[in-house]
Amino acid sequence: MHRIFTTSVASVHPHYVAKLERKGRTRAELDEVIGWLTGFDEATLAGHLDAGTTFEEFFAAARLNPRATAITGVVCGVRVEDVEDPLMQKIRYLDKLVDELARGKAMEKVLRA
Repeated sequence: MHRIFTTSVASVHPHYVAKLERKGRTRAELDEVIGWLTGFDEATLAGHLDAGTTFEEFFAAARLNPRATAITGVVCGVRVEDVEDPLMQKIRYLDKLVDELARGKAMEKVLRA
């Protein structure tokens, strides 16, 4: 089991926010992307962050967007579509979406509209 699986989403979320804010994006945009990927509304996401939910629990409770398989590319030198572990792939999907936001990609393209 990889260490990230037992890491709380709340411990990583501020790093995502900081990365995006440095690039002129907002927490609201991050939360919109997380909501699109997981199906969580603002209240549910806030509940998971407050509860210290691990990535494993977070994605177990999520209803992954059917368009998530359209997320392709490289994160940390690994192609997200080639990741074999389903949980790790979901985490990489999230990382890829955050990277795309940080690079200034339009929200419609990030959300695979």
